[in-house]
Amino acid sequence: MNNILFNRLRAVALLLATMIVLPVIAAAEVKEVRISRQYGLGYLPLIVAEQQHLIEKHAKAAGLGDVKVTWATLGGGSATNDALLSGSVDYGSSGVAPLIVLWAKSGGAVRGLAALDTSPLFLNTNNPNIKSIRDFGDKDRIALPAVKVSIQAIVLQMAAAKAFGFDNYAKLDKLTVSMKHPDAMAALMSGKSEVSGHLTSPPFMFQELDNKSVRTVLNSYDVLGGPHTFNVIATTKTFYEANPKVNKSVLAAIEEADEYIKKNRKGAAEIYIKASGTKESLTDLLVQLNNPSLGYSTTPLNVTKFADFMYQTGTIKTRPKEWKELFFSEIHGKKGN
Repeated sequence: MNNILFNRLRAVALLLATMIVLPVIAAAEVKEVRISRQYGLGYLPLIVAEQQHLIEKHAKAAGLGDVKVTWATLGGGSATNDALLSGSVDYGSSGVAPLIVLWAKSGGAVRGLAALDTSPLFLNTNNPNIKSIRDFGDKDRIALPAVKVSIQAIVLQMAAAKAFGFDNYAKLDKLTVSMKHPDAMAALMSGKSEVSGHLTSPPFMFQELDNKSVRTVLNSYDVLGGPHTFNVIATTKTFYEANPKVNKSVLAAIEEADEYIKKNRKGAAEIYIKASGTKESLTDLLVQLNNPSLGYSTTPLNVTKFADFMYQTGTIKTRPKEWKELFFSEIHGKKGN
């Protein structure tokens, strides 16, 4: 009788031990974080975070131990969205528009963790006959990271809606071609390509203007009526809910990188030169980083203007009621719009 009771008690003990251990195993967070970014100064906070191992630092402080962070450089918003949906990366960074597209298509299963920066986007041209977007003709080509879905593509549509009337918002879409910013800049500055316009971002837009034959015909701040978020970092709801400490570590790393950039422009410029392999001088990069139109913050600005326009044109079928619907709760306390 004693043996039977002992065996029953042991079985109960084993069951209880299993019930205790299983939640612990289920709650374990990832030990490797995969993040994608694109080209340019718009991704400087991520570049600083990588070079200074800030995510690793904050992950260790959060009790996650040694977390490995791997980085991938992608060429546009479409590639970023594909990488997120396929699970090739855990966090993807891109312009605001690709996030809005993915948020709508996924029913909110993909959202932003934070904004990365505020920056104008310039449409530069090497064609002396083009004074405004009204002057682009059938033989012209406007390069941007991804036709239809990139933030540059949406800015061009918004500008066309103002210039030609809302019903003609897509009037210039037929002239757009998908190209990585470095390739598009090379094509524009060569003067030997069909590319006569490049809707681009820092540092490429500033580098192009060093060429006397290139000038700006459109500034996105004019189109949006003021500063707007350029890039964001996003993740899936599945990953977000399974890795709360990782999310907080990534966000803390970005915010620390933002502070570093604000307080140490020279150091940030040196980090960018080393990481990107750019041929730009330190002096030129400092001029760009000191431009008051550029800013680095996790607070989303004017993202609802993009979402409203994309809903009105049918690019997305669901309209967010406010900017907070597009982002996870960590930044809901920010004064975004």
